[in-house]
Amino acid sequence: MASSAFENIVEDFEFLDDWEDRYRMVIDMGKQMGPFEDALRVPATKVEGCSSQVWIVPRLEGEGSGAVFHFRGDSDAMIVRGLVAVLSAMYDGLTVAEVLKVDAGGELARLQLNDHLSAQRSNGLRAMVERIRKIAGEAAAE
Repeated sequence: MASSAFENIVEDFEFLDDWEDRYRMVIDMGKQMGPFEDALRVPATKVEGCSSQVWIVPRLEGEGSGAVFHFRGDSDAMIVRGLVAVLSAMYDGLTVAEVLKVDAGGELARLQLNDHLSAQRSNGLRAMVERIRKIAGEAAAE
């Protein structure tokens, strides 16, 4: 149920045998994200539960469960910034109803990230997913 951009990442990962190459790819994805304004780094956009500092700023097109979900994010850690990019690819362009149906754990397992991330990073990734789901759930209820 993830977006086609995420499916492209899954395909790219299948060609990379070495975890270090995958790790570099995730970091490169983070580097490719556009700049994130300092004005957006505020407590309201900060994701709690991450060992690094992480901010997620949603943008919705439309209203209710049919609203199209987009978000921007950033982190002070390069690998986490890359994980934000992975999540953006997974969710961007879906409706909020579709966002709520995505099995993030299952989709991310296809990348075998949990096998190589520290427990803190894995917890932070879950916190980011929970934040995205909360935003989508609130938007769907409107």
